[in-house]
Amino acid sequence: MNIEMVEKADHLSLLDIWEASVRATHDFLAEEDLQQLKPLILEQYFDAVHLKCAKNDNGEIFGFCGVHDGNIEMLFISPDARGKGIGSMLATHAIKELGATKVDVNEQNQQALGFYQHIGFSVTGRSPVDGQGKPYPLLHMALYSIEELSM
Repeated sequence: MNIEMVEKADHLSLLDIWEASVRATHDFLAEEDLQQLKPLILEQYFDAVHLKCAKNDNGEIFGFCGVHDGNIEMLFISPDARGKGIGSMLATHAIKELGATKVDVNEQNQQALGFYQHIGFSVTGRSPVDGQGKPYPLLHMALYSIEELSM
């Protein structure tokens, strides 16, 4: 698996991975909210972050990560590729190469919370709503030093 820059031509593939991943891990998210997010992800959010993806030797994308101002804004893995180290590889790259030290996690997404805690992040705060003002509380997490990274 290789970590590569994302090309604009990859955005529709990333959106498919995003949707499949969200459906597999965000069972608390209303369908209406998911549908409202899709165009925002494609038309605004991908362009607002430094995007990297995990590709196999055949060029197939299995996951991606977006970082902005030291914050992991998005980390999504194809459901069939979960549990194979791709998320850890992308998170480690975001931390070591892109300077990421913060992440916000939906409070209801216990898998993501556990993942980030496992690699050394700690909860530093909580917001009662998400970035769109929806009632999906966010946990703010921080990694205080790269030495804490359990990779």
